[in-house]
Amino acid sequence: MDAVSSIEGNAYPFGAKNVDTDVIISAEWLKTVTREGLGRGAFESVRANPDNVFDKQEYAGSPILIAGDNFGCGSSREHAAWALLDMGIKAVIAPSFSDIFSGNAFKNGILTVELPQDQIDRLLEVAKEQPIHIDLDSQTVTTPFQDRFSFEVDPFRKHCLINGLDEVGLTLKQDSSIQTFEQTRSSQMAWIGKGTENYA
Repeated sequence: MDAVSSIEGNAYPFGAKNVDTDVIISAEWLKTVTREGLGRGAFESVRANPDNVFDKQEYAGSPILIAGDNFGCGSSREHAAWALLDMGIKAVIAPSFSDIFSGNAFKNGILTVELPQDQIDRLLEVAKEQPIHIDLDSQTVTTPFQDRFSFEVDPFRKHCLINGLDEVGLTLKQDSSIQTFEQTRSSQMAWIGKGTENYA
């Protein structure tokens, strides 16, 4: 997973509330066996409106999505996070998130930032013309107009995101401890594994 420390660029001024995972990526896209290409199906029902924010050229490739309250509610499909990643989105800013979506986003390297509605409203206005900057180290969202909004983040998630550590990466960091455990176990419980040589 790519490390996330600073994210800057245009932001989709979406703002819709109670956007569930079926809106983010509809069920018909769940048949795929790869994560690639899911961005094409992201927000398909929203994109049915020719004037939708996701297809406006000025926001193309934006790394930030500004959404409304309760973003990512509904089913637990991890495809929702995959679809956002395939769109190039690295952070979502909203007043609140579904717990399951927030967890899936984190596991896939997407930063979720919770801010009060009045600050979300301000960012929605700024995003129409100016870029937004998110600094995970200082836990702030800033704009070219000197707006500075602080946000909270779980220390463990912050550590993982800044260092680009997913579950596999966290396990690999314990490689020496795992090897020590295996060596100790082999010497203390030599009977474990006996009779399995023919299956190797």
